[in-house]
Amino acid sequence: MQRQIYTVIPRRFQSTHRKVLDEIIRVDHAGELGADRIYAGQMAVLGNTSSGTLIKHMWEQEKKHKAKFEDLIRKHRVRPTVMIPLWNIAGFVLGAGTAVLGEKAAMACTVAVESVIVEHYNDQLRTLMTDPNVDKELLDVIKQFRDEEQEHHDTGLNEGAEQAPFYKGLTEVIKAGCKTAIAISKVV
Repeated sequence: MQRQIYTVIPRRFQSTHRKVLDEIIRVDHAGELGADRIYAGQMAVLGNTSSGTLIKHMWEQEKKHKAKFEDLIRKHRVRPTVMIPLWNIAGFVLGAGTAVLGEKAAMACTVAVESVIVEHYNDQLRTLMTDPNVDKELLDVIKQFRDEEQEHHDTGLNEGAEQAPFYKGLTEVIKAGCKTAIAISKVV
């Protein structure tokens, strides 16, 4: 009878360094949860308006994104951010709050959030592609979701986001909030 020898590969030599993988999955899960809540807030206010169908379509995509990252959290045994309860509330308030300002303000919110997310996903893709043994599933998921987030961004612009009251100030504040949430969710 032949003995099998098992070797343990040190973490520092495993593909897609564990710390980076954990950080990416944790922060993307948090971001997709936040997006889900933003669209839920927008639907609560604008669901019965002419923008309702469009917002619902984007929300349905975000629900799929969130579900996929929930699967990846379980599969890779990644600890979710402890900020989920806060991001849940903050996302809904942001979505509903901008929707109360009108359809164009809701679209400005979408443009601001999605511009940060597209940039964030692009940064992650550059990081992942430096690993010759990259997790192909994660790479493909991020590419697909980045493209869908870019679609949401472009939809917001096409729907008159730039005509929202105080567009520049509103979007800059939302972008800063998103970047802060990303930085916190990476580690907490």
